[in-house]
Amino acid sequence: MKKNTFLIFIIVGLTLLANTSHAQEDNRLIHEAVVNAPLEQVWAAFTTKEGLESWMVAHAEIELRIGGKMKTQYDPKGMVGDAKAIENTILSFEPKRMVSFKVTKAPDTFPFPNAIKNMWTVVYFEADGEKATRVREVSMGFGDDDESRKMREFFKRGNEYTLQKLKERFASKSDTK
Repeated sequence: MKKNTFLIFIIVGLTLLANTSHAQEDNRLIHEAVVNAPLEQVWAAFTTKEGLESWMVAHAEIELRIGGKMKTQYDPKGMVGDAKAIENTILSFEPKRMVSFKVTKAPDTFPFPNAIKNMWTVVYFEADGEKATRVREVSMGFGDDDESRKMREFFKRGNEYTLQKLKERFASKSDTK
């Protein structure tokens, strides 16, 4: 009897775990855009200091390696190491295909300090012909608590804005060298 009870407990536990994972997966934020530039240029815009500073942030540092840091600062008067900077840790990447990262230091004024601990993002890059690139950004790890719901809305607007800025970065270039 005890053995059967234990097996039932294990099965119920695994079922609940599977359902929880599925619910979190369904809570993903997905944003997509087609950028009018070749894959190599869009990849560089996302994964190099010069690229990030050309469209996203005032200051950047990036070590493109597993465990490497991507430090950014939006304020031109700030620095990448100050209290208002953002530090992401690179979780994985495949050159010119995808990069995933997780915030490991949010700005000191970030309004969702607990929820950010569970979130990560994967950005996919795919050539769309010779002169365009499809970018797909997927953010995951949002919980069902109030702070997580508010943070999800914050990133919903923020990610849309970010991809729009990336498109604008290349929109004025009629010649994509």
